[in-house]
Formats: sequence, C-alpha cells, structure tokens
Amino acid sequence: MDIKGLDYNTQREKLVMAEYGREIQKMVEIAIALPTKEERMRCARSIVHLMESKNPQLRDNSDYQQTLWDHLYLMSGKRLDIDWPYDVSEAEKMATKPEPMAHPTSNGQAQLRHYGRLMTQIFEHLKTMPEGPERDELVRLTANQMKRDLATWGHGSIEDEKVADDLARFTDGKIQLDLSKFRFDRFTPEAPEGPAKRSRRRK
Repeated sequence: MDIKGLDYNTQREKLVMAEYGREIQKMVEIAIALPTKEERMRCARSIVHLMESKNPQLRDNSDYQQTLWDHLYLMSGKRLDIDWPYDVSEAEKMATKPEPMAHPTSNGQAQLRHYGRLMTQIFEHLKTMPEGPERDELVRLTANQMKRDLATWGHGSIEDEKVADDLARFTDGKIQLDLSKFRFDRFTPEAPEGPAKRSRRRK
C-alpha cells in the first residue's frame, strides 16, 4: 500500500551504518555537496561529534577517534573530499564481512544430522565394501541403528521402507535392502525425557 505523504523505512535507501541513524546519513550527504573544502571539513567535524554522542561506547577504545572518522569515510561512500585528519585507507576492511564458517552439516548431507557423523562415515564405508558376509552384517547393524535413530529423534515415520530408502540414497544405491527377506531387530522406541520428569524432586 502506498499512501501519499507517508515515508516508510522499507522504501528508503539502505543505511550504510544503521547504528548512527538516517539523520546522520543525511548530514553526510549534505557535507558531500558543500562547495568548498573548508565548509565540508567544518561539517565533517560536527558530524563526527554527533556520531560520538550516538555511539558513546566507542570511547572505551583508545583509537575511537580513528574509528569515528573511518565510519564517516564509509558512510560517505568515499565521496567526501576533505583533508582527513586520520588515515582512512584501512577503513574498508571494517566493512568486509568475514568468510562464513562452514557448518558441520554443510557438506551437502545436512539431511543426515539425525543419523549422526558416525553413521555418515559408515554409509561412505558401505559404498566401497565388496559383497559378502562382512558387508551383510554391517548392513544389518546399520539399518537397525538407523531405525533407532529415527525413533529417537522423531523424524516422522520409522517404517521399514523409510530406512531402506535412506540407506539406498545415502550409499548412492550401493545398498538395497530386500524388505521381503530382511528382518529388523525388535525394539521399543524410547520416549524423550520430558521437563516434568527431569525436574522431579529426588526423594
């Protein structure tokens, strides 16, 4: 909905440094447009003074003045033509976001999180195992553990078909359970421990 006369933040240009607010950003734009370097410098000093009052915690740092001028440089988009009182050549490093850390499940197998890392390694091992009794035994143990994991973490159905489908998918089709012959171990799914049970007073 667009109502004439109303100015929504969602319709405005994104702030370079939101902690200083839109009014400071407008002042920076005004400073950039001033005709002389002297006027721009006086305006810049006034803006930095206001920035300090907006972000007083910066005073805890010994180089807070450097930081304020670096921020002004970034907010101006490097367009403010003044004789900078501090070296702002490193200011852009402040705006560089660190490389995102890899999540343990970011290897393309996030869907395996309920099975755990050890099961992931077993799936990889099964892909390379030759057919025989040793592989058959590992498949049996793996399938039963998968069924227990699904029951423990409550990931929907724990039907045999779900386990067989996951096992085939995560071993790239190398392991195919024949459900007409394969028999899972009998077990009773454990109910997760609830808050009431955990907080029960000891007698």
